[in-house]
Amino acid sequence: MEERSITSKAFWSIIVGGMLTGMGNGSVFGAAMMCMLGRGGFGNWGGIGGMAYDPSTFTGFIDWAMLVFGFAFVGILVVGLTKHDMLERANKRNEAHAGAH
Repeated sequence: MEERSITSKAFWSIIVGGMLTGMGNGSVFGAAMMCMLGRGGFGNWGGIGGMAYDPSTFTGFIDWAMLVFGFAFVGILVVGLTKHDMLERANKRNEAHAGAH
């Protein structure tokens, strides 16, 4: 029986860690944008109810940036851990093959 992949073992860690890290970076991006541009072209700050997720409002734009960064970091973790798992499995096969001779 083959061992589960690193990616499948770390499923919840990938989701939680990726979203927390990515959304944290997205909020920093939003704060930097706020410091640099102010509310600028956003006619409404959008902090109430569903408007907080409307990308045409200031808060909505930052919330969407946080979500996009979060999903991007989840993707980065999946790609990285999948590649790491492939390298680990290849290394184990090579060690087993070298030990058989």
